[in-house]
Amino acid sequence: MVNLTTKERLLLEDEKSHETLCVSKYNDYSNRAKCQELKQLFSSLAQKEQQHLDSINQILNGTVPNVNSGNQGSQNQQNQQMQQNSTLSMPNMGSNVSSATYDENDKMLCQDTLSTEKYVSATYNTAIFEFKDKNIRQVLNHIQKEEQEHGEQIYNYMNQHNMYN
Repeated sequence: MVNLTTKERLLLEDEKSHETLCVSKYNDYSNRAKCQELKQLFSSLAQKEQQHLDSINQILNGTVPNVNSGNQGSQNQQNQQMQQNSTLSMPNMGSNVSSATYDENDKMLCQDTLSTEKYVSATYNTAIFEFKDKNIRQVLNHIQKEEQEHGEQIYNYMNQHNMYN
């Protein structure tokens, strides 16, 4: 059983609200996106954000989740699959595609989620330094790394669809 300081508990409550917003946003944006590939990306990210939320709730309830138990292999496999899906969709675009072929709404959804990932990653950076328990710091560091990977996946999608200038 982990005993959290008041400051640690408040930081976790902040992260909990961020993760709740991310789950809600990705699920909503998955429904609103026009591009099927983007719908799948947002749906996948919603699931990952739900795992982060579950981890934060576990810590708030006094248990430190084990982030090293097979999670890394599935994450690497998921990242490779997302990259393959992105690469597979590229040839379908053709070589004479102008930068205006993407949907403006999809671009806005991507810009918003990329900004959100930047912000959430930064909040984890601050929180990591405030925890005395090394195991909790490792969990938060693991989540932050995944938030950065989410941002990379969104950036890659945007870049491949001529949305990123």
